[in-house]
Amino acid sequence: MLEEWYRRHLAPGIHDISSSGVHPYSFAEIRERCGIRAEDLDAIVMDDSVSQGGAGVRQAIADRYAAGDADRVLVTHGSSEAIALTLHALLRPGDRVVVQEGVYHSLAHYPRAAGCEIAELPAAAVREGEIDPGALERLVTPGTRAVIVNFPHNPSGATLSPQGLEKLTEHVEAAGATLVWDAATAEVTHRWETLPTPGPTGGNTVSYGTFSKTFGLPGLRVGWAVAPPELIRASFPLRDRTTLFLSPLVELIAERAMRHADRLIGARAAEARRNLARLTDWAAAHADLVHWTPPEGGVCALPVFRKLADADAPPEAVERFCLELLDRHRTLLVPGTAFGAPHGARLGFGGPEESFRAGLAGLSAFLREHATTGAAR
Repeated sequence: MLEEWYRRHLAPGIHDISSSGVHPYSFAEIRERCGIRAEDLDAIVMDDSVSQGGAGVRQAIADRYAAGDADRVLVTHGSSEAIALTLHALLRPGDRVVVQEGVYHSLAHYPRAAGCEIAELPAAAVREGEIDPGALERLVTPGTRAVIVNFPHNPSGATLSPQGLEKLTEHVEAAGATLVWDAATAEVTHRWETLPTPGPTGGNTVSYGTFSKTFGLPGLRVGWAVAPPELIRASFPLRDRTTLFLSPLVELIAERAMRHADRLIGARAAEARRNLARLTDWAAAHADLVHWTPPEGGVCALPVFRKLADADAPPEAVERFCLELLDRHRTLLVPGTAFGAPHGARLGFGGPEESFRAGLAGLSAFLREHATTGAAR
């Protein structure tokens, strides 16, 4: 539903306050910030790359996220391909897999498509930076094949503290399971310090990253997995029959962006935090109409609209709410039904500040109209 929603409703001239990523950079900005010269582009030979990713971009990713071990890095067409390739190699029909509630849709799709036995980790089990120990004991049992989580969580913004991550890692390891860790927005934090990539030098851990979220490069379509080398090799048969490899042109840009990650992420994280401060004030001013839990990381939240949470409000009411908001005020949210949360909507605060202010103003006006006229038609 998520991608279909964007196909139908994202268009020029809309105040998009729905995204889980930051304000995208232009190519001119990337060239200036990352030192990409015209001669560097002209020198690229438009030849094949390799299944695991070119040596330069793999090493750049490894130096930041895998303790320098490029053999543990797989470079892909967005993190969605990394998820598809590694979970296809890891999972088999009948495997017991624990999947976090409301997780990014690709992470939940592949275990179901593989015919796995799914156990859901409830959103309520994540509290104060830790996963409830009772929930872990009940769900992550010996024989569990994988535990799939996304922190900071998209769309709620809930995340773990370093201590919470350590406890999760220890429990998953003790159960003999593989921790599958989606860290797409890990480097934008609001409560605790940035979490490290779990298992960068070994262990049964697969982690995902992408240039699409905190780097501000969604159009580059480059992601990666940090995983045991044997799992990466097991993904090659599928990749060799589908996408093969990335363009060397894309790999050069990705390599330079990774080498200048702090510069790219820092500017956009600062913008997102200014937007979050504005959103926090906005939520307080609309507390009679909106309930929310402030995000602990990432660039999106999941506010609940109080009228839509009434017992007699059908689940599809939030979709009508979002469609009317778009129609009347050219402001885009993603209905919570895309994430199994029928009373709220994903609200992203990583975009340009002027557009974010305009989107909040449109939402305010619509909420006042909605409070006066009743449930969305």
